[in-house]
Order: sequence, then structure tokens, then C-alpha cells
Amino acid sequence: MKFSLIMGTLGRRDEVGEFLASLQRQDHRDFELLIVDQNPDERLAPLIEEYRRHFRILRYRSAPGLSRARNVGLRYATGDVIAFPDDDCWYPDGLLSYVARRLQAQPSLDGLTGRFVDAQGRSEGRWLPRTQLLNRFSVWRGAISFSIFLRRRLVERIGEFDEDLGVGAGTPWGAGEETEFMLRGLQAGGRVEFDRDLVLHHPVKTADYGEAAIERQCRYEAGFGRVIRRGGFPGWYFPWVCGRTLAGSLLALASGQRAQARFKWHSLLARVRGWRSGQQQTGTAYPSSTNA
Repeated sequence: MKFSLIMGTLGRRDEVGEFLASLQRQDHRDFELLIVDQNPDERLAPLIEEYRRHFRILRYRSAPGLSRARNVGLRYATGDVIAFPDDDCWYPDGLLSYVARRLQAQPSLDGLTGRFVDAQGRSEGRWLPRTQLLNRFSVWRGAISFSIFLRRRLVERIGEFDEDLGVGAGTPWGAGEETEFMLRGLQAGGRVEFDRDLVLHHPVKTADYGEAAIERQCRYEAGFGRVIRRGGFPGWYFPWVCGRTLAGSLLALASGQRAQARFKWHSLLARVRGWRSGQQQTGTAYPSSTNA
């Protein structure tokens, strides 16, 4: 089972080196790394030359934007399984072997997703509590881009990433590209399982609720709101997810956690802005998968 690992990168070097080192430690050796380099300089060249002696690395260029980078990589990927590592994530030892064993044992599965912790074992977000097949409602809590491993047969049915979504897209919608991608996969009949035991590594970004965290979260939430609006979800779904965030903001305020309350409030406003932006175009409806 060959893996194609597509990594877009901009502005990082040491983190990319840590990821390459984690690939060198993998016992499953049938993989290729496709680096889509958006840096204006050659900062990655020494790293690439160093690790090319150990495994296959291909480097490409693209215009800015994470979705654009991934689409470039998709055009050249040759693996049986395709994944999308971030340039600041890293793989635990044995990860690729684990994914390969799971997919070989269950040929009817089109892919696996997992969760993440940082170097200290901390996580963020609300992950699904158990291993389960994903549907359009659970995918929000069961898939993050660098934890997605999909068989080629499903990726070919999905097509490319929406280049209006994601970091660096040049739009207000700074996230949601992997969820929109996965929703199209579920619509196409894909059977993808969230595996609680599939754990990757990535820094925890929301360590506080300051201005930088709010700005980043607002970009993410605008993307999520847009995906919900264009995804053909039932009318109750968006008010329900907004109601949960509003309740969380009010609870934090009542508990004296003013910074967290403000963070959640601005998240809610950004999500609504993203949702309103989605009404300008008629999106594809993503019906429930058979396991919804």
C-alpha cells in the first residue's frame, strides 16, 4: 500500500524538518512526499536534499493558498492512499503501518481519520467519543485535514479542493476546505471511519483567548459558516450549532471567564458572516450518508 503525502508549506523550516524526521522513523516505507513549496526563497532546499537520500520527495510550486497547494499535489500523487499533512504536524512512530493495516483489513472502508495531541499530550476541540463511521453531522468533530487518509478511488470521485476556502485563499473564509472536501466524499458514497486510536501530533493553537487567537478563529468560523450554508444542511442545523456557541459564551461570561466569552462571541459572529456569504451561490446539497 503506497501513501502519497501532500504537504503545502509557507514560512516554516524547522517544523518541516521535524515532519521529515518523523517520516524517516516510519517502518512502513512505501510512501512519497509531495511538497508544494510556496516560499519565495530556497529555505527548504537543504532539508529536501538531506532526506531525499532516504525516501521519495517531489517538490512543486504553486500560488499562495493551502487548497491551491493541495490541488497541485493531487495532480501528481501516485499512491493508493492520499493524505494531507500540515507543515507543522508530525507523525508518531508506526502511524503509516497502522493506517495500512486498518485499510487492508477492511477493504470496504474508503478512508480513516483521527485526532491529535501536541508534544505535551494536550488537545483542542471536541472529538467524537468513539470510533465510528462519519456522516455529514459527525464529520465536524471527526476529521481535521492532517488526520485524513483516503483511498485514491474516493479522492478521484471527490475531485479538487475548493480554492476559495482555507488558509491563504485570499478570501475571508480561512478554513473549512477539508470539511467541504469530506462532505463531497460522503455524498459520493464514501465510507470513512473516525478512529479514536489514530492519534497524530500537532501544536495546540488556542492556548489563550487574546486578539491573535480571536482573529485566527474568526477566519476559521467564517469558512465553517460558508460550508454549512452551501452544504444543503437541514434548516435547524445552523441555528442549533450557533445556539451551542452562544450558550457557551454566556456560560463563560457567567463564570467570570470574560476572555473566553468574548472569544466565543466573536466566533459566533464570524460564523454568521460566513453563512450569509453562502447565500450568494447555490451550493451542492450533501445528503445524509447511509450511516447518518
